[in-house]
Amino acid sequence: MNVRAVESTALATIAYDNARKALRLEFCSGAVYQYFGVSAAVHEALLLADSKGRHFNQAIRGCFPYRLINFQAKAPDAEVRVEWRR
Repeated sequence: MNVRAVESTALATIAYDNARKALRLEFCSGAVYQYFGVSAAVHEALLLADSKGRHFNQAIRGCFPYRLINFQAKAPDAEVRVEWRR
């Protein structure tokens, strides 16, 4: 699977496995999803789209089965507050 970094406010990387017809998307939020049954044409159209986020919403989101692979928030310096209540 070849991973490509992309310029987008929604997506950080796009990877595609032609043999498995699997598209892996890493979002800028840190979430990584894998979409199944995605044709090479859909992958290419996403790479060529002026707005990758808009193209994702119109042509991929809700159109293919998927699974969440990983989620790590991309804010390592963010303050984390834990509130305990009794």
